[in-house]
Amino acid sequence: MRKIKCVAIDDEPIALLVIQQFCERRGDMEITTFCDPRIGLEEIMRTRPDLVFLDIEMNGLNGLDVAKALPSECTLIFTTAHAKYALDGFNLDAVDFLHKPIAYERFERAVEKAIPHIESLTESRQETIVVKQDYSSITVPVSDIFYIEAMENYSRIFRIDGENIISRLNIKALHEMLPKNEFLRIHRSFLIPINKVSRFSKQEIHLQGLERTIPIGRSYAKDIYEILSQKRGK
Repeated sequence: MRKIKCVAIDDEPIALLVIQQFCERRGDMEITTFCDPRIGLEEIMRTRPDLVFLDIEMNGLNGLDVAKALPSECTLIFTTAHAKYALDGFNLDAVDFLHKPIAYERFERAVEKAIPHIESLTESRQETIVVKQDYSSITVPVSDIFYIEAMENYSRIFRIDGENIISRLNIKALHEMLPKNEFLRIHRSFLIPINKVSRFSKQEIHLQGLERTIPIGRSYAKDIYEILSQKRGK
């Protein structure tokens, strides 16, 4: 399995440090931590992590309210010093409830319990993505994406069947939302679906049905050529 992308939200820095150290100890987890629950929730909505560690009693925003706003594809583990919230946690579909102070062995069991849930969600989560255009949210089928072009801090999503979209997300954020085995960043300004490639060289790529060619960035060239050559050889 690929590395598990995690976000931890807790208004106690020491509690976040413990979770971070536990994730690093496992070695198969990438963790980002936030003391401010509002900023943490914004990051979750932007990056759609696999696993969220969430405290409940926090300044500014209650963890139960954060949990209700989480995307459906995020797996949730509550971390709190207050056992009275356990029932609330499970009612919000948390896969586990870690009572502080957390022992590593207990953390390990919670993560192992979460992994099957993460894997099942990963299989179904990549059919569509939701992006912001102006003040509207637009659901885009992954199969409808022709290619994506960077526009400073925005991105233009070229679609096969629908109107093109100017997304408020940058190209890096969009890449993180898409299936890694189906899309390639070939240039600082271009992201393409592998299955649309008709032919390629070390300098440029031709997509099926597109008259223009898309350049391959110099720093990407070697890796991209090897990846596409391997897929073409299969």
